[in-house]
Amino acid sequence: MEIEIDGKVVQVPDGSTIMDAAQQLGAYIPHFCYHKKLSIAANCRMCLVQVEKAPKPLPACATPVTNGMKVFTHSELAVKAQKGVMEFLLINHPLDCPICDQGGECQLQDLAVGYGGSASRYQEGKRVVFHKDVGPLISMQEMARCIHCTRCVRFGQEIAGVMELGMANRNMHAEIMTFVGRSIDSELSGNMIDLCPVGALTSRPFRYSARSWELSRRKSISPHDSIGANLTVQIKNNVVMRVLPRENEDVNECWISDKERFSYEALNSPARLTRPMIRVDGALREVEWNVALDYVAHALKDIGKAGGGESLAALASPHATLEELYLLQKLTRGLGSGSVDFRPRRRDFSADGKLGGTPWLGLRLAEIKDLDAALVVGSFLRKDHPLFAQRLRQLAKKWGKVSLLSLGSDDPLIKLHAQLAVAPAELPLALAAIVKAAAQLKSEPVPAGLEAVEPCASSQAIAQSLVGGTRSAIFLGNAAEQHPQAARLHALAAELAKLTGASCGFIGEAANSVGGHVAKALPSALNAYEMFAQPRQGYILLGVEPELDCHNPQQALAALKAAALVVMLTPFSDGAAADYADVLLPITPFTETSGSFVNTEGRVQSFNGVVRPMGDARPGWKVLRVLGNLLALPGFDYGSSEQVRQEVVPAGEDFVSGLANTISGVPCALPAEPPAGLQRVADVPIYSADPLARRAPALQKTHDAAAPAARMRADTLATLGVGDGIPVRVRQGEGEAVLTARADETVPPGCVRVAAAHQSTAALGDMFGSINVERA
Repeated sequence: MEIEIDGKVVQVPDGSTIMDAAQQLGAYIPHFCYHKKLSIAANCRMCLVQVEKAPKPLPACATPVTNGMKVFTHSELAVKAQKGVMEFLLINHPLDCPICDQGGECQLQDLAVGYGGSASRYQEGKRVVFHKDVGPLISMQEMARCIHCTRCVRFGQEIAGVMELGMANRNMHAEIMTFVGRSIDSELSGNMIDLCPVGALTSRPFRYSARSWELSRRKSISPHDSIGANLTVQIKNNVVMRVLPRENEDVNECWISDKERFSYEALNSPARLTRPMIRVDGALREVEWNVALDYVAHALKDIGKAGGGESLAALASPHATLEELYLLQKLTRGLGSGSVDFRPRRRDFSADGKLGGTPWLGLRLAEIKDLDAALVVGSFLRKDHPLFAQRLRQLAKKWGKVSLLSLGSDDPLIKLHAQLAVAPAELPLALAAIVKAAAQLKSEPVPAGLEAVEPCASSQAIAQSLVGGTRSAIFLGNAAEQHPQAARLHALAAELAKLTGASCGFIGEAANSVGGHVAKALPSALNAYEMFAQPRQGYILLGVEPELDCHNPQQALAALKAAALVVMLTPFSDGAAADYADVLLPITPFTETSGSFVNTEGRVQSFNGVVRPMGDARPGWKVLRVLGNLLALPGFDYGSSEQVRQEVVPAGEDFVSGLANTISGVPCALPAEPPAGLQRVADVPIYSADPLARRAPALQKTHDAAAPAARMRADTLATLGVGDGIPVRVRQGEGEAVLTARADETVPPGCVRVAAAHQSTAALGDMFGSINVERA
């Protein structure tokens, strides 16, 4: 289609609107309700333009282009219409710009300068809308400012998948509100604050702490989930004040999750460790850096001499930077130990050495929208990967068939093609049934060991969706990677991908789930589970809190308490470390260091520190470099983190090489009988997944951060003789926890869902395994 806007001719695809054409041409049309990612509402009328031969001005956002159309965006008629709309918008708007939290970044304020009158003709009293309490993240204290653009309502419906806000009443009594006084609980809710063009929805933690013009803006990358969302970090006086999304269509589009948006509060928390500490006479005392580093170097040498290099082990968090992971494994191997790992929540390592390359997503994030079918195996999708779930939600709204095979029938707020929820021990069997159904549909031989498997209707429907599409994908989630038979699940998924022509890959648990492989932070001796199952004399822990981050925290704590030396490189001084750590070295979080994260699609994203380190904290890579020098190890002469990165990833490469999800030597054949008794299903709650989220006060007040309960079906509760809300004693191995029993029909039969990564459940054992429950 050819259209002329203000005398300039542009060609646009059929079905485009005048607004699309104007944006392509770079012509600005004022608007409030229009947003490129949301459906068209056309209810603010600010974008009225003059169209040749049309009897009246037309809204640019909702008027389709016709061939040869002539549009005038700044003609006398258009400007008069736009000024008229602005006058109506300001009739009831409160005159509180000087004290409005949105001042300086308010669309209404900006456009009122160009289109508003100098005085109002309206003399009556303005309407008042009472404030509403919708939770700890979003403030609706000034709803009288709302101009009813409905962006927040449409965001909930279309992007977050749940309509938490809506418009009640009519004409001048209309107002945006939640349903019957509920709070806003979506894990993407903070994006509504960005979308609001006036000061009606504001950030509750940030309110009145700074003005937009006082803030410096710095680019950064999210250290949380595996998408690697691009961030804008706003700072004032060397303090991080706010975190906002930075648009990158290929990665996070223009959204971020609430975890990324609000976890910055932990950066300024009183729990920050600002001086090195050494245990003297049973208590941790502050010391100077040179004393702490000398102490660590001597202690590591002594343990190496007494018990050999293998008496040492190093465990890193998958949220650590690429540079930190690389130097940690280099240091550990230099000390003669191959026991280094970055996968603390993993249980099954039998795939190590059998992979064809670095495990990754299997396709680019931007390609998800072009899939015909997708199967997600073993994931609490919404809470594990909010932005990934959002992409699948958009796919399912168009034509894609999205299926879910998981350990609970939580509502992912996606229009699912099929959903199967099974007990952890039956997950390989359920995936095998889909493999067999796909083999039968393709008239291929059934893989060895799966002859006795009987596909159900749901597994046949899932197989049909994967076979029937021209482009499909299989994604293994966090629970599949943490599963006791992770390698078998990987082998079955690879087999299914081979049969159906789909891509197969891992969504990835953390910011550097791919980067850890690239940095070679992988064991040649004991892995993350074995280093605690077979206790070592000395441990180096980088950014990891074993009592919350390990597959079996009970076992990890026992090993650490018995060790001769535990060195922790951590930004925080609180937590269980006070009981077992011998040395605490203060390292900086992502905002105070430079580094790189490799996201799940293999994209290398580097960032710089945005504020100076707090107190005497130092970047982790610098601490490891100095330790390497003190221990006289070769190859620790780095002047910058960039030099470290270049040793791992050649300069200028946007994507790492060697990405492959092939696996060999792992049989698809199913294991023996599942264990008798109740099985534990452990999810990692969204705001307990990493040290920053755990220490963000606002996030810890949300419903998602509530203390874990023992969740099971009503019939399971009945067999135990326990009612909903009754305290129960949960036992696993040597440890126990007293929790509240809750009836939850989303839990598979014969299972108890007890969340991991929480203080109240840290005494329990493996994330998946037998568990005993009795009335407390």
